[in-house]
Amino acid sequence: MKEYTLIRSARKTLSLEVGKDLRPLVRAPRRLPREEIDRFVGQKREWLRRATEQKRRQLAVDAAAESQKEALLARARAVLPVRTAYYSQIMGLRPAHISITSAKTRFGSCSGDGRLCFSWRLMLYPPEAVDYVVVHELAHIRCRNHGKAFYRLVAGVLPDHEARRALLRAAPCPGADGE
Repeated sequence: MKEYTLIRSARKTLSLEVGKDLRPLVRAPRRLPREEIDRFVGQKREWLRRATEQKRRQLAVDAAAESQKEALLARARAVLPVRTAYYSQIMGLRPAHISITSAKTRFGSCSGDGRLCFSWRLMLYPPEAVDYVVVHELAHIRCRNHGKAFYRLVAGVLPDHEARRALLRAAPCPGADGE
């Protein structure tokens, strides 16, 4: 069995993830016997193999993105306000402010007061995916959650929003100019 890092805490369940060092990380209840933890990890061997490969690809993409940061940041500053203004007009929604961030775990966010943030890493994805994130965050100005009204609003602007969202789940293409 592969070695793994074990973190015990006052939790009730087991969880498994792949760390930045590509080693398995297990979070477990304090008193759970090691044999049960080993059995759990053994049962998740195939999932762990796939997750490790996905993490390896993501780390490579992150490294490539960091090497292009200045160019991607400049592109984000040029593209995102224009796309946001375009869809703002269509949707009749106005953000209070737009900012570009270095977020790694989310492409965009909308604050309670209507401020939109977009990650410059979004520029690694095709324009259709970028537009989806813009529309998604603008929709949050009106609908704060991901309920039916939210998705009706998004679908009213982008009928193919599910296909566009799927583009974000695929690995980005480092070096892609997105146009």
